[in-house]
Amino acid sequence: MPGIHHVIARTVKDLFCRFQTMKGKRVERKGGWDTHGLPIELNVEKELGITKEDIGKKISVEEYNRKCRETVMRFKDKWDDITQKMGYWVDLDNPYITFENDYIESVWFLLKRLYDKEYMYKGYTIQPYSPAAGTGLSSHELNLPGCYKEVKDTTVVAMFKVLKEEKYFFLWDTEEEDVRILAWTTTPWTLPSNTALAMGKDIDYVKLSTFNPYTEAAVSVVIAKALIAQWFKPEGAEAEMIYSKSDKVVPYRILQEFKGSSLEGMRYDQLLKYAVPEEGDAFKVLMGDFVSTEDGTGIVHIAPSFGADDMRVARQNGIGALTLVDKQGKFLDDMPEFGGRYVKDYKSEGEALKAVGVDSAGTLKTDGLSFSVQK
Repeated sequence: MPGIHHVIARTVKDLFCRFQTMKGKRVERKGGWDTHGLPIELNVEKELGITKEDIGKKISVEEYNRKCRETVMRFKDKWDDITQKMGYWVDLDNPYITFENDYIESVWFLLKRLYDKEYMYKGYTIQPYSPAAGTGLSSHELNLPGCYKEVKDTTVVAMFKVLKEEKYFFLWDTEEEDVRILAWTTTPWTLPSNTALAMGKDIDYVKLSTFNPYTEAAVSVVIAKALIAQWFKPEGAEAEMIYSKSDKVVPYRILQEFKGSSLEGMRYDQLLKYAVPEEGDAFKVLMGDFVSTEDGTGIVHIAPSFGADDMRVARQNGIGALTLVDKQGKFLDDMPEFGGRYVKDYKSEGEALKAVGVDSAGTLKTDGLSFSVQK
Protein backbone atom coordinates (compact mmCIF):
# COMPACT_ATOMS: atom_id res chain seq x y z
CA MET A 1 0.00 0.00 0.00
CA PRO A 2 1.24 3.53 -0.76
CA GLY A 3 2.13 5.68 2.26
CA ILE A 4 3.01 9.31 3.01
CA HIS A 5 6.72 8.57 2.46
CA HIS A 6 5.91 7.61 -1.14
CA VAL A 7 4.25 11.02 -1.62
CA ILE A 8 7.45 12.71 -0.44
CA ALA A 9 9.69 10.63 -2.72
CA ARG A 10 7.43 11.14 -5.74
CA THR A 11 7.32 14.89 -5.13
CA VAL A 12 11.12 15.01 -5.34
CA LYS A 13 11.09 12.89 -8.54
CA ASP A 14 8.38 15.10 -10.05
CA LEU A 15 10.07 18.39 -9.21
CA PHE A 16 13.04 18.17 -11.61
CA CYS A 17 11.09 16.85 -14.59
CA ARG A 18 8.31 19.42 -14.03
CA PHE A 19 10.86 22.25 -13.89
CA GLN A 20 12.36 21.24 -17.25
CA THR A 21 8.88 20.82 -18.76
CA MET A 22 7.90 24.33 -17.63
CA LYS A 23 11.05 25.64 -19.34
CA GLY A 24 9.57 24.38 -22.61
CA LYS A 25 11.53 21.15 -22.96
CA ARG A 26 10.02 17.81 -24.02
CA VAL A 27 10.26 15.49 -21.02
CA GLU A 28 8.87 11.95 -21.33
CA ARG A 29 6.82 11.20 -18.23
CA LYS A 30 5.97 7.49 -18.03
CA GLY A 31 4.45 5.71 -15.06
CA GLY A 32 6.01 2.38 -14.15
CA TRP A 33 5.90 -0.61 -11.87
CA ASP A 34 8.99 -2.39 -10.61
CA THR A 35 7.59 -5.89 -10.13
CA HIS A 36 10.75 -7.99 -9.70
CA GLY A 37 11.40 -8.28 -6.02
CA LEU A 38 12.12 -10.70 -3.22
CA PRO A 39 9.44 -9.18 -0.91
CA ILE A 40 6.73 -10.22 -3.39
CA GLU A 41 8.09 -13.77 -3.57
CA LEU A 42 8.32 -14.07 0.20
CA ASN A 43 4.78 -12.73 0.60
CA VAL A 44 3.42 -15.25 -1.91
CA GLU A 45 5.29 -18.12 -0.25
CA LYS A 46 3.85 -17.07 3.11
CA GLU A 47 0.32 -16.89 1.73
CA LEU A 48 0.63 -20.30 0.05
CA GLY A 49 2.50 -21.89 2.97
CA ILE A 50 5.44 -22.99 0.82
CA THR A 51 9.22 -22.47 0.62
CA LYS A 52 11.54 -22.01 -2.38
CA GLU A 53 12.20 -25.77 -2.40
CA ASP A 54 8.47 -26.44 -2.99
CA ILE A 55 8.41 -24.57 -6.32
CA GLY A 56 8.24 -27.14 -9.09
CA LYS A 57 7.05 -29.79 -6.62
CA LYS A 58 3.99 -28.64 -4.63
CA ILE A 59 3.34 -25.79 -7.07
CA SER A 60 4.38 -25.37 -10.71
CA VAL A 61 6.72 -22.57 -11.77
CA GLU A 62 3.94 -21.18 -14.01
CA GLU A 63 1.41 -21.13 -11.16
CA TYR A 64 3.96 -19.53 -8.81
CA ASN A 65 4.78 -16.80 -11.34
CA ARG A 66 1.07 -16.14 -11.95
CA LYS A 67 0.46 -15.72 -8.21
CA CYS A 68 3.42 -13.31 -7.94
CA ARG A 69 2.05 -11.22 -10.81
CA GLU A 70 -1.36 -11.05 -9.14
CA THR A 71 0.13 -10.08 -5.78
CA VAL A 72 2.43 -7.34 -7.06
CA MET A 73 -0.44 -5.61 -8.90
CA ARG A 74 -2.88 -5.99 -5.98
CA PHE A 75 -2.72 -2.32 -4.98
CA LYS A 76 -2.23 -0.76 -8.45
CA ASP A 77 -5.57 1.07 -8.27
CA LYS A 78 -4.55 2.64 -4.94
CA TRP A 79 -1.27 3.83 -6.48
CA ASP A 80 -3.07 5.31 -9.49
CA ASP A 81 -5.45 7.13 -7.15
CA ILE A 82 -2.72 8.70 -4.99
CA THR A 83 -0.73 9.64 -8.12
CA GLN A 84 -3.70 11.60 -9.48
CA LYS A 85 -4.58 13.19 -6.13
CA MET A 86 -1.06 14.55 -5.59
CA GLY A 87 -0.83 15.83 -9.17
CA TYR A 88 2.19 13.70 -10.15
CA TRP A 89 2.74 14.33 -13.89
CA VAL A 90 3.09 10.85 -15.41
CA ASP A 91 1.34 8.84 -18.12
CA LEU A 92 -0.64 6.18 -16.26
CA ASP A 93 -2.35 4.85 -19.40
CA ASN A 94 0.85 3.40 -20.89
CA PRO A 95 3.06 2.41 -17.94
CA TYR A 96 6.07 0.15 -18.15
CA ILE A 97 5.65 -3.04 -16.12
CA THR A 98 8.90 -4.87 -15.50
CA PHE A 99 7.48 -8.41 -15.75
CA GLU A 100 6.06 -7.85 -19.27
CA ASN A 101 8.04 -9.24 -22.18
CA ASP A 102 8.29 -5.86 -23.94
CA TYR A 103 10.09 -4.41 -20.94
CA ILE A 104 12.32 -7.46 -20.43
CA GLU A 105 13.31 -7.44 -24.11
CA SER A 106 14.17 -3.73 -23.90
CA VAL A 107 16.56 -4.49 -21.05
CA TRP A 108 18.23 -7.31 -22.98
CA PHE A 109 18.49 -4.98 -26.01
CA LEU A 110 20.31 -2.35 -23.94
CA LEU A 111 22.57 -4.96 -22.33
CA LYS A 112 23.50 -6.21 -25.82
CA ARG A 113 24.45 -2.67 -26.88
CA LEU A 114 26.61 -2.25 -23.77
CA TYR A 115 28.23 -5.62 -24.51
CA ASP A 116 28.93 -4.68 -28.14
CA LYS A 117 30.63 -1.47 -26.96
CA GLU A 118 32.74 -3.56 -24.55
CA TYR A 119 31.32 -1.72 -21.53
CA MET A 120 30.45 -4.97 -19.77
CA TYR A 121 32.91 -7.02 -17.77
CA LYS A 122 32.82 -9.73 -15.14
CA GLY A 123 33.51 -8.38 -11.67
CA TYR A 124 32.54 -8.79 -8.04
CA THR A 125 30.73 -6.64 -5.52
CA ILE A 126 30.05 -7.22 -1.84
CA GLN A 127 26.38 -7.35 -0.92
CA PRO A 128 24.13 -8.94 1.69
CA TYR A 129 23.11 -12.44 0.62
CA SER A 130 20.35 -14.80 1.73
CA PRO A 131 21.23 -18.51 1.51
CA ALA A 132 17.56 -19.36 2.18
CA ALA A 133 16.29 -17.23 -0.71
CA GLY A 134 19.32 -17.92 -2.93
CA THR A 135 19.73 -14.26 -3.86
CA GLY A 136 21.35 -11.00 -2.91
CA LEU A 137 19.40 -8.57 -0.73
CA SER A 138 18.74 -4.87 -1.31
CA SER A 139 18.89 -2.26 1.43
CA HIS A 140 15.08 -2.07 1.24
CA GLU A 141 14.80 -5.80 1.87
CA LEU A 142 17.21 -5.60 4.79
CA ASN A 143 14.96 -3.01 6.43
CA LEU A 144 11.77 -5.07 6.21
CA PRO A 145 10.15 -5.81 9.60
CA GLY A 146 11.62 -8.83 11.37
CA CYS A 147 14.99 -8.76 9.59
CA TYR A 148 17.03 -8.05 12.71
CA LYS A 149 17.15 -9.54 16.17
CA GLU A 150 19.70 -9.55 18.99
CA VAL A 151 21.73 -12.75 19.13
CA LYS A 152 24.74 -14.02 21.05
CA ASP A 153 27.73 -14.71 18.86
CA THR A 154 31.29 -15.94 19.13
CA THR A 155 34.09 -13.38 18.69
CA VAL A 156 37.71 -14.28 18.07
CA VAL A 157 41.12 -12.76 18.65
CA ALA A 158 43.42 -14.35 16.09
CA MET A 159 47.21 -14.27 16.52
CA PHE A 160 48.88 -13.87 13.12
CA LYS A 161 52.56 -14.91 13.17
CA VAL A 162 54.79 -12.24 11.61
CA LEU A 163 57.42 -13.34 9.06
CA LYS A 164 60.93 -11.91 9.38
CA GLU A 165 61.97 -9.50 6.63
CA GLU A 166 64.99 -7.18 6.72
CA LYS A 167 62.86 -4.03 6.43
CA TYR A 168 61.02 -4.92 9.65
CA PHE A 169 63.90 -6.33 11.72
CA PHE A 170 63.33 -3.50 14.24
CA LEU A 171 60.29 -5.43 15.47
CA TRP A 172 62.44 -8.25 16.90
CA ASP A 173 64.32 -7.73 20.17
CA THR A 174 65.72 -11.27 20.18
CA GLU A 175 66.48 -13.77 17.42
CA GLU A 176 64.06 -16.44 18.68
CA GLU A 177 61.19 -14.06 19.55
CA ASP A 178 57.67 -15.16 18.41
CA VAL A 179 55.95 -11.97 17.21
CA ARG A 180 52.23 -12.03 16.42
CA ILE A 181 49.64 -9.46 15.36
CA LEU A 182 46.36 -9.55 17.30
CA ALA A 183 43.24 -9.11 15.15
CA TRP A 184 39.72 -9.22 16.60
CA THR A 185 36.70 -10.30 14.54
CA THR A 186 32.99 -10.75 15.15
CA THR A 187 32.78 -13.11 12.15
CA PRO A 188 35.23 -15.94 12.89
CA TRP A 189 33.80 -18.01 10.03
CA THR A 190 35.55 -15.59 7.64
CA LEU A 191 39.03 -16.32 9.07
CA PRO A 192 39.76 -19.19 6.62
CA SER A 193 39.21 -16.61 3.84
CA ASN A 194 41.64 -14.08 5.37
CA THR A 195 44.13 -12.58 2.89
CA ALA A 196 45.33 -9.40 4.66
CA LEU A 197 45.37 -7.36 7.87
CA ALA A 198 44.54 -3.64 8.07
CA MET A 199 46.03 -1.11 10.48
CA GLY A 200 45.60 2.66 10.81
CA LYS A 201 48.62 4.54 9.51
CA ASP A 202 48.44 7.22 12.25
CA ILE A 203 47.30 4.94 15.08
CA ASP A 204 49.79 4.30 17.89
CA TYR A 205 50.61 0.60 18.28
CA VAL A 206 52.75 -1.24 20.80
CA LYS A 207 54.57 -4.55 20.96
CA LEU A 208 53.98 -6.33 24.23
CA SER A 209 55.94 -9.18 25.72
CA THR A 210 53.38 -11.55 27.26
CA PHE A 211 52.10 -15.14 27.22
CA ASN A 212 49.61 -17.12 25.15
CA PRO A 213 46.85 -17.70 27.75
CA TYR A 214 45.96 -21.08 26.23
CA THR A 215 49.40 -22.61 25.63
CA GLU A 216 51.40 -20.69 28.28
CA ALA A 217 54.06 -20.03 25.62
CA ALA A 218 55.98 -16.74 25.69
CA VAL A 219 54.87 -14.48 22.84
CA SER A 220 55.15 -10.87 21.71
CA VAL A 221 51.96 -9.29 20.39
CA VAL A 222 51.16 -6.14 18.40
CA ILE A 223 48.06 -4.22 19.52
CA ALA A 224 46.76 -0.63 19.46
CA LYS A 225 48.10 1.24 22.50
CA ALA A 226 44.66 2.66 23.31
CA LEU A 227 43.17 -0.86 23.55
CA ILE A 228 45.64 -2.57 25.88
CA ALA A 229 43.18 -2.28 28.78
CA GLN A 230 40.53 -4.15 26.76
CA TRP A 231 42.62 -7.34 26.87
CA PHE A 232 45.09 -6.98 29.76
CA LYS A 233 44.44 -6.12 33.39
CA PRO A 234 46.42 -3.07 34.65
CA GLU A 235 48.16 -5.14 37.35
CA GLY A 236 49.63 -7.30 34.57
CA ALA A 237 52.09 -4.49 33.78
CA GLU A 238 53.73 -4.99 37.20
CA ALA A 239 53.29 -8.77 37.56
CA GLU A 240 56.29 -11.10 37.45
CA MET A 241 56.93 -12.40 33.91
CA ILE A 242 55.91 -16.00 34.56
CA TYR A 243 52.54 -17.49 33.74
CA SER A 244 50.38 -20.60 34.05
CA LYS A 245 46.75 -21.08 32.97
CA SER A 246 45.61 -21.06 36.59
CA ASP A 247 46.75 -17.44 36.98
CA LYS A 248 44.03 -14.79 36.86
CA VAL A 249 46.36 -12.09 35.54
CA VAL A 250 48.38 -12.36 32.32
CA PRO A 251 51.65 -10.41 32.80
CA TYR A 252 52.95 -8.11 30.06
CA ARG A 253 55.58 -5.49 29.32
CA ILE A 254 55.56 -2.80 26.64
CA LEU A 255 58.69 -3.30 24.53
CA GLN A 256 58.14 -0.93 21.60
CA GLU A 257 55.80 1.80 20.35
CA PHE A 258 55.31 2.81 16.71
CA LYS A 259 52.82 4.13 14.15
CA GLY A 260 50.84 1.72 12.01
CA SER A 261 52.50 3.10 8.87
CA SER A 262 55.84 1.58 9.94
CA LEU A 263 54.44 -1.94 9.42
CA GLU A 264 52.84 -1.34 6.00
CA GLY A 265 53.63 -4.21 3.63
CA MET A 266 54.85 -6.56 6.36
CA ARG A 267 54.04 -10.23 5.71
CA TYR A 268 52.61 -12.82 8.08
CA ASP A 269 52.09 -16.57 8.04
CA GLN A 270 48.68 -17.70 6.79
CA LEU A 271 46.49 -18.50 9.79
CA LEU A 272 44.43 -21.40 8.39
CA LYS A 273 46.15 -23.03 5.42
CA TYR A 274 43.26 -24.41 3.39
CA ALA A 275 43.68 -22.48 0.12
CA VAL A 276 45.45 -19.46 -1.39
CA PRO A 277 44.06 -16.84 -3.83
CA GLU A 278 44.33 -17.78 -7.50
CA GLU A 279 45.00 -14.13 -8.37
CA GLY A 280 46.73 -11.29 -6.53
CA ASP A 281 49.02 -11.08 -3.53
CA ALA A 282 48.09 -12.18 0.00
CA PHE A 283 48.96 -12.18 3.70
CA LYS A 284 50.29 -8.63 4.03
CA VAL A 285 49.64 -5.71 6.39
CA LEU A 286 47.76 -2.85 4.69
CA MET A 287 46.70 0.61 5.79
CA GLY A 288 42.92 1.16 6.04
CA ASP A 289 41.08 4.45 6.62
CA PHE A 290 38.24 2.51 8.31
CA VAL A 291 40.44 1.14 11.13
CA SER A 292 39.70 2.69 14.54
CA THR A 293 40.46 2.17 18.23
CA GLU A 294 36.83 2.11 19.35
CA ASP A 295 36.92 -1.63 20.03
CA GLY A 296 38.80 -4.80 19.20
CA THR A 297 42.58 -4.60 18.88
CA GLY A 298 42.99 -1.73 16.40
CA ILE A 299 43.85 -4.28 13.69
CA VAL A 300 41.21 -5.56 11.28
CA HIS A 301 41.28 -9.01 9.69
CA ILE A 302 40.60 -8.65 5.95
CA ALA A 303 38.50 -11.19 4.03
CA PRO A 304 37.75 -9.39 0.72
CA SER A 305 34.87 -11.72 -0.22
CA PHE A 306 32.89 -10.81 2.89
CA GLY A 307 33.16 -7.06 3.45
CA ALA A 308 32.87 -3.92 1.31
CA ASP A 309 35.75 -2.14 3.11
CA ASP A 310 37.78 -5.35 2.93
CA MET A 311 37.28 -5.63 -0.84
CA ARG A 312 38.06 -1.94 -1.42
CA VAL A 313 41.37 -1.92 0.47
CA ALA A 314 42.35 -5.30 -1.01
CA ARG A 315 41.79 -4.08 -4.58
CA GLN A 316 43.75 -0.90 -3.90
CA ASN A 317 46.72 -3.01 -2.80
CA GLY A 318 46.53 -5.88 -5.31
CA ILE A 319 45.41 -8.40 -2.69
CA GLY A 320 43.49 -11.46 -3.89
CA ALA A 321 40.34 -12.96 -2.39
CA LEU A 322 39.34 -16.34 -0.98
CA THR A 323 35.72 -17.48 -0.81
CA LEU A 324 35.63 -20.67 1.22
CA VAL A 325 31.86 -20.53 1.75
CA ASP A 326 29.24 -21.61 -0.81
CA LYS A 327 25.90 -19.96 -1.62
CA GLN A 328 24.12 -22.14 0.91
CA GLY A 329 26.24 -20.70 3.70
CA LYS A 330 28.35 -23.84 4.07
CA PHE A 331 32.13 -24.24 4.15
CA LEU A 332 33.67 -25.68 0.97
CA ASP A 333 35.19 -29.15 0.82
CA ASP A 334 38.62 -27.44 0.67
CA MET A 335 38.30 -27.38 4.46
CA PRO A 336 38.32 -31.06 5.51
CA GLU A 337 37.29 -30.47 9.15
CA PHE A 338 34.46 -28.10 8.29
CA GLY A 339 33.51 -28.91 4.67
CA GLY A 340 29.74 -29.08 4.18
CA ARG A 341 29.01 -27.47 7.55
CA TYR A 342 27.02 -24.24 7.90
CA VAL A 343 29.16 -21.27 8.93
CA LYS A 344 26.79 -20.70 11.85
CA ASP A 345 25.45 -23.44 14.09
CA TYR A 346 21.69 -23.05 14.16
CA LYS A 347 21.35 -24.85 17.48
CA SER A 348 21.25 -23.96 21.14
CA GLU A 349 24.28 -21.98 22.35
CA GLY A 350 25.67 -24.91 24.36
CA GLU A 351 25.39 -27.35 21.46
CA ALA A 352 26.95 -24.86 19.06
CA LEU A 353 29.96 -24.28 21.30
CA LYS A 354 30.45 -27.98 21.98
CA ALA A 355 30.35 -28.64 18.22
CA VAL A 356 33.45 -26.47 17.66
CA GLY A 357 35.31 -27.79 20.72
CA VAL A 358 34.72 -24.94 23.17
CA ASP A 359 34.72 -26.05 26.80
CA SER A 360 32.31 -24.98 29.56
CA ALA A 361 34.59 -22.07 30.48
CA GLY A 362 34.16 -20.66 26.98
CA THR A 363 37.69 -21.26 25.71
CA LEU A 364 39.10 -23.16 22.76
CA LYS A 365 42.68 -24.39 23.10
CA THR A 366 44.28 -23.60 19.75
CA ASP A 367 47.76 -22.18 19.10
CA GLY A 368 46.80 -19.29 16.84
CA LEU A 369 43.29 -18.51 18.06
CA SER A 370 41.58 -17.49 21.27
CA PHE A 371 37.79 -17.60 21.38
CA SER A 372 35.44 -15.88 23.80
CA VAL A 373 31.64 -15.79 23.82
CA GLN A 374 30.20 -12.28 23.90
CA LYS A 375 26.93 -10.58 23.04
